Amino acid sequence: MTGLVSASPSQHNDAQCELSIVIAVLDEQDNLPQVCRELAEAMQQLPAAEVVFVDDGSQDQTVEVLQRLRDECLPSLRILSHDRRCGKSAALRTGITAARGTWIATIDGDGQDDPRELGSLVSLAQAQASKGRAPLVVGVRTRRKDGWSRRFATRFANGLRQKLLNDQCPDTGAPIKIFQRADFLRLPQFEGLHRFLPALFGSYGVPLVCHPVTHRPRLHGQSKYTNFNRAVVGVRDLLGVMWLRNRTHLPKSIREC
Repeated sequence: MTGLVSASPSQHNDAQCELSIVIAVLDEQDNLPQVCRELAEAMQQLPAAEVVFVDDGSQDQTVEVLQRLRDECLPSLRILSHDRRCGKSAALRTGITAARGTWIATIDGDGQDDPRELGSLVSLAQAQASKGRAPLVVGVRTRRKDGWSRRFATRFANGLRQKLLNDQCPDTGAPIKIFQRADFLRLPQFEGLHRFLPALFGSYGVPLVCHPVTHRPRLHGQSKYTNFNRAVVGVRDLLGVMWLRNRTHLPKSIREC
């Protein structure tokens, strides 16, 4: 599979879109039917929205399954496909760059996130924005449904990040997030970016709102990351984010003279 696969422009160009739900996937063909059915149900309670799936070089039938589900239950679905695996952060940037909504919602495509949580989080984000600066809303997973080793690794990583970055977020890697597209596109791009959004958004003056959400066991398959991989890459990325924040200098206000 090579090149870029997307929905026909006639299917969505004329649609008014306030919210774009962006989902990066890699070899998730077995999980997608339930995820898409739940998205179709959840979208009935959301503002005008589109769904943008980004396939990050899958070797299974992920794209074909998405095309079928677009016809069956999710006509607003758009499909973008990388010709090779680039990583989750790159896939999210592809989707967010292509998105038409002012607001972006991200969730995972493995079925562990419940799309029905999006309605309350979007309302929370819009209410905060109506009072001032549009926020980053993070859906904090209060009861993780992962194995004990992964829960331990995540707890350790979150604690270390909070201590060194002081980002005030207990679950920085949480998949469910709501934010404005323009705010995200100001951030520097690097693989691992998605795990540090609270700290990076905070550097640009975006307030943080945390809200508890449910977390479910993965439907099928296994995580694409091992605990060792997360630990090694995470420490390197953490040092990089510390450097980025230290080198980010922004004015409090700008006026044209």
